[in-house]
Amino acid sequence: MSQHKYNIYPTLLDAFQSYLDCEVTYEKYWGGTDEPKKTAEEYEDECFMGLIEKINRVPIDSEAADRGTTFNEIIDCLIANKKSEKVEMQSDREIGTVKALYNGRSFVFPLSVCLEFSRYFKGAVSQVYCDAILPTKYGDVYLYGYIDELLIDKVHDIKTTSNYEAWKYRKNWQHRVYPFCLDQQGNKISAFEYNILEIKGDKHKIYKEYYNYDRERTEGELTAICEQFIEFIEQNKKLITDTKIFNQKNTL
Repeated sequence: MSQHKYNIYPTLLDAFQSYLDCEVTYEKYWGGTDEPKKTAEEYEDECFMGLIEKINRVPIDSEAADRGTTFNEIIDCLIANKKSEKVEMQSDREIGTVKALYNGRSFVFPLSVCLEFSRYFKGAVSQVYCDAILPTKYGDVYLYGYIDELLIDKVHDIKTTSNYEAWKYRKNWQHRVYPFCLDQQGNKISAFEYNILEIKGDKHKIYKEYYNYDRERTEGELTAICEQFIEFIEQNKKLITDTKIFNQKNTL
């Protein structure tokens, strides 16, 4: 077994970031409400338990997550000109749609949007596994995850959302973790780009968020957040039932 002490992937850091930002988020959505549906303390407790459940890999049934998974799979299949093994999909050129069935849910996307994404990622390598060791004052962290699309020296992540606002994913950790991992593996990486599809009813808009990669800055940011996260999981160790995060299992 590797001697690293912790296994951490980007969406865990995202969940931890959401917990850290829960007070700001509460003020944004409920702070000006005379009769909020929940108190700030109740919302913080929700964020805390959501983070613990994320660490423990408690399954969550989410239509939004399934929509994102489905759209990603459609794009991957179009890029590689292959048939999906997990999503049933059928295109209708006459009405201009791609219908897809995944996890018992049905989704419809404009064919033109799917083709636009696939053309943009022509030649990309999809679902690239990457990993790296990050030293911290608490021991080595094994960072890992799957990149949606890799094009030459730029990493891409495809997002779907019902409500996009500028720099929505600025505090996400994928645009730090993935370039860092590839850099540590000896790959020259210049930038990370989120490719976002906003879906509001039958209206669709495409956005991009672009982040330059700076090795020294990124390593410092990752070290700081991982050390803070390690302090959290060690303080709440009794609540953590899935011990993969402590590198106490052989498989990831």
